[in-house]
Amino acid sequence: MGFWQPDPVRVLAGQASEVELKLVVPEHRGRSLGLDPDRKPDRRVYFLDTPDLDLYRNGVIIRFRDRRNQRDDAVIKLRPVEPRRVPGWLRTADRFQVEIDALPDHAVCSGTLKRRLGRNDISRTLAAGRPLTGLLSARQHKLLTRYAPTTDGLIVYGPIDVRCHSIKLRGLSRDLTAERWRYPDGSDLLELSTRCPIGKATTVAARMSAALRAYGVTPADQQRTKTELALLQ
Repeated sequence: MGFWQPDPVRVLAGQASEVELKLVVPEHRGRSLGLDPDRKPDRRVYFLDTPDLDLYRNGVIIRFRDRRNQRDDAVIKLRPVEPRRVPGWLRTADRFQVEIDALPDHAVCSGTLKRRLGRNDISRTLAAGRPLTGLLSARQHKLLTRYAPTTDGLIVYGPIDVRCHSIKLRGLSRDLTAERWRYPDGSDLLELSTRCPIGKATTVAARMSAALRAYGVTPADQQRTKTELALLQ
């Protein structure tokens, strides 16, 4: 599977129908892919957690995306999740999705419940000093009641400026998504990703790896998730 180890994905293959292949690469390599480092951010991302990260340490992630010229969204993610243990009211909910997140050295099954918001809902809520939890749906609050160890004392992590690009590489029939995250401390993370059916993961991973090598792009030494850096930096 090229840059990805096949065993973690195979172990989880029966739990989801889709996999998102993710690869953190050295930030400067974005230039060889034609990414504009001076492009304005497309969105600002915020997370909610306690000062001790009680939610994250128990596999619960609350994320808000303030998207320029698009509708905002609010997401609660369970990572890891065992789909067979997800209650029916959540498993059949609109906008609940189960997929495998695969970095080169590990893979994990995630469950995501999303709510679409209006444009500028997040910036207006923050400007008014209201809690972002007020933007969550009733079903998202129910999810938190079941899975979060606490919802007291939540604080905002962010904002994180994000630039998103869709890129096409020679030798690869599918587009890749490139996300450059700029954290409040000035550090950066550049992640490349694509989604595919689990049955095609081996082929897509091998072709994606070969295409990136042709552009001189190889994995960064540390493969850390965007959320991990946002909360643990």
